[in-house]
Amino acid sequence: MKSFDIPIIYRSPLISAIKKKRREADRMKKDFTPTRLDFGNIQIYLARHFGFCYGVENAIEIAFKTVSENPGKRIFLLSEMIHNPHVNEDLKRHGVRFLQDTAGHPLIPFDELTADDIVMIPAFGTTLETEQKLKQLGIAVEKYDTTCPFVEKVWNRSQSIAQKNYTIIIHGKPYHEETRATFSHASAFAPSLVIRDMNEALMLAAYIKKEKPLSLFYEEFKERYSPGFDPEKDLRRIGVVNQTTMLASDTQAIADYLKQVMLETFRPEKTEDCFADTRDTLCYATLDNQTAVQEMLNIPAHLAIVVGGYNSSNTSHLVALCKDKLPTYFISDENCIISPESIRHFDLTQKKEVVSENWLPPGRPLKVLMTSGASCPDALVERVIEKIVGLIPENKKTEELLPSFL
Repeated sequence: MKSFDIPIIYRSPLISAIKKKRREADRMKKDFTPTRLDFGNIQIYLARHFGFCYGVENAIEIAFKTVSENPGKRIFLLSEMIHNPHVNEDLKRHGVRFLQDTAGHPLIPFDELTADDIVMIPAFGTTLETEQKLKQLGIAVEKYDTTCPFVEKVWNRSQSIAQKNYTIIIHGKPYHEETRATFSHASAFAPSLVIRDMNEALMLAAYIKKEKPLSLFYEEFKERYSPGFDPEKDLRRIGVVNQTTMLASDTQAIADYLKQVMLETFRPEKTEDCFADTRDTLCYATLDNQTAVQEMLNIPAHLAIVVGGYNSSNTSHLVALCKDKLPTYFISDENCIISPESIRHFDLTQKKEVVSENWLPPGRPLKVLMTSGASCPDALVERVIEKIVGLIPENKKTEELLPSFL
């Protein structure tokens, strides 16, 4: 796989050595067992796969290269490059300005832009409408487009099934940048609809089976369907694609369920007469990271730490997997670890940061499972490890473990 030139501040000597050793010993990526770091009174189990993925490293390389090669030029990002506050703040410190927030609300009006300005498209991609607005201003969108190739793969898959007259059902978070972009690209070719989860798949099934008046469809799926969507006509042939960072098991369950509903309702001669074989459209990193966490959870441990941006979709799903099995703390960086008694972390249910007390159990050696999202720098994970290890006396230092991985 391609190697990217990203700032050294995002690298970690320990984690780079661990990942290199694991890759060399497992080139086919069949071993998903975690890496054990034994510091003495604390043992940390690192997930087999975590941290920066191909799409993120590609976006970061393009962004910093753009800054270094264009001194004196005004450089803008359409919205957050990736969902990690540290990387986005680094870009701001280098003079990059953001045009929109993650919800698409303007921070700087487009009419302030000129053809001499540089506008970078983030890794999530953007809508066709936004692309067109920028092109009309004379801005070279393609030159600084960091859209992840695996997001573009979903767009291509959507176009492919659209050409076969299927309606496109997108499993994703409706207001996430990537889902908005995928919806825009999909609806340019076919009727399209976004559903958030299995509950909404059940709601959709009621319309496919005509168990609910079609007039209610437009209210229940408000702002989720493409212009002119006709549930009477457009729910007879469907295919399911997804936001690349959703839980693989959720997407598969939704696709399997809707496929069964279509077969039972329309009883076609062949499955493809009513349901497209889209296969899985998750990116490899999302799938690898989720599989690695599931394998890591087989280790008996006291707690789990997940590091990443709080608005990161792929990270939140890793947190959800861990929370089902043991106490889990979703933190943005090492500063969230206040003391052996207190930790500040993000509560997915309350959707806000909270402080938990007595988070470190008394048992020794303390066993901690750890992973991070696809937009989280390895250097940040190493700092979290150092902070946790430092909370408990008489532990080894991280540099003492490094030689065993070289």
